[in-house]
Amino acid sequence: MKHKYIALLGSASILILVACSSSQKTEQAQEEVAVTADEAYAEAPPPPPPPSPSMLSKHSLGMMAMSAPAPMPTSLPSQLDRDKYEDVDTNPVKLVSEDPVSTFSIDVDTASYSNVRSFLNDGNLPPKDAVRIEELINYFDYDYPIPASKDVPFATHVNVVPAPWAEGKQLMHVGIKGYDLDRTEQPPLNLTLLVDVSGSMNHEDKLPLAKKALKLLIDKMDEDDHISVVVYAGAAGTVLEPTKGSEKSKIFAALDNLSAGGSTAGGEGLRLAYSLAEQNYDAASVNRVMLLTDGDFNVGVTSDERLEDFVARKRESGVYLSVLGFGRGNYNDAMMQKIAQAGNGMASYIDTLNEARKVLNDDLSGSMFTIANDVKIQMEFNPAHIQEYRLIGYETRMLNREDFNNDKVDAGDIGAGHTVTAIYEITPVGSNAALIDETRYGEKTEFTANSSELAYLKLRYKKPEEDTSNLIQFPVTQDNISSSMDQSPTYVQFATAVAGYGQLLKQDPYLADSFGYDAVIKLANKSKGKDEFGYRAEFVQLARAAKTAAAQETLRQNGSNGE
Repeated sequence: MKHKYIALLGSASILILVACSSSQKTEQAQEEVAVTADEAYAEAPPPPPPPSPSMLSKHSLGMMAMSAPAPMPTSLPSQLDRDKYEDVDTNPVKLVSEDPVSTFSIDVDTASYSNVRSFLNDGNLPPKDAVRIEELINYFDYDYPIPASKDVPFATHVNVVPAPWAEGKQLMHVGIKGYDLDRTEQPPLNLTLLVDVSGSMNHEDKLPLAKKALKLLIDKMDEDDHISVVVYAGAAGTVLEPTKGSEKSKIFAALDNLSAGGSTAGGEGLRLAYSLAEQNYDAASVNRVMLLTDGDFNVGVTSDERLEDFVARKRESGVYLSVLGFGRGNYNDAMMQKIAQAGNGMASYIDTLNEARKVLNDDLSGSMFTIANDVKIQMEFNPAHIQEYRLIGYETRMLNREDFNNDKVDAGDIGAGHTVTAIYEITPVGSNAALIDETRYGEKTEFTANSSELAYLKLRYKKPEEDTSNLIQFPVTQDNISSSMDQSPTYVQFATAVAGYGQLLKQDPYLADSFGYDAVIKLANKSKGKDEFGYRAEFVQLARAAKTAAAQETLRQNGSNGE
């Protein structure tokens, strides 16, 4: 069989040697991609299939993993402004008498927070669609009640406080705290790293930062853990077969060799990474593909929908997907959020080495060890006490009412020790702040009129490896109300400050003109509480940066209007 080797060169080093066949495939390759034409389209793998790792000679694998790294060019190409964000409308205000039930999936992603930070640190406001308020809030850990045991994997806390940005309205905080696992309870990691080494990654805040980030992860691994490395540019190849986490010098050498160049066959890389992960699946370990990319897929299948469908099918094999995004200019936020959700994993954005340390070191337990799958929240408001409501954030996580009891509908997962927060803005009955008039002929049942319940909260979740969900439910009553913001727990106050910051960045229409970044800064400063690594102090500085950037943007707009 005649082979033709294609070398992708980044500066002077060989990135990937890919063996292609013009007339035949090996039996192993045929087995890996033996699907019908309909299945091939449904699973969305990009044709042609990638070469099996067995098609690469030991010599070529050695060259890929061990050759000297190529120096980065002294003059890097400029990054074009081709960032992609999903255009999503802000959740509307709803009248309780007409639509009393709100249903959504939890979200533990944090990518939006660090991406927004990168814009502000450059002196610019982020695009509105880059701001997902729930990800800003959930970037932080909160001191919610700890579960008594892992039999019920998380505890729930609800607190109602006055809204600082709208007189006459209240905020209903729903907080979830996941059961944490100590080191002895954590299963081994079996990770397949999928690293984008295409030309678009040829910037200091992309591939070089990704390699530094991975070394922080590998520092946490031991001999019970295993790691593999797959790379992709114009084609895909395996540069490190499964290796014990204790063999750090071997893993570091494989990473140090990587350099960027070529187009981006990301879909092909995903298929090869999943194939390798499935071949080396370990039922006693956490099996996960970790994709590191800017999301600029431009060769093969690039459709978000087909990639999402492919990843969703693969999660059924027990291999989950986490996504780490890097850089700007051609950052595909929309695609990375979708495939992370489909793959039962987290989407994070790495803009600094400190963020890499937070995600891959400090928060590793929460991002790797899932304690509950398909976590859904459903809130039913009592029209006798609540006239209207809106959910702040979670626009991409909304579910239909009937999805709550349907165990076939996918939802977000929660990791060990994770906290998840959702905030509703609610308008009490009789408040002058109501935006929607009640219907003339609306009826209130005797039960709702006499009940002290403000709402009824339901949560569904599945334990790992189980297909049937469990239900937690309880009422939210007058006892959950704090008379003032100062009387509420400090974590409620800080989460409120972050929610206000996010709404200001998105220019949401529901904030009073009197509420601005100064109010955010004041509230955050007095409620920082324990701040071991300085994340809350950094948030205050970001709010100050946003205030400055917003003022400068106003001046630019006034200048362009001739004022």
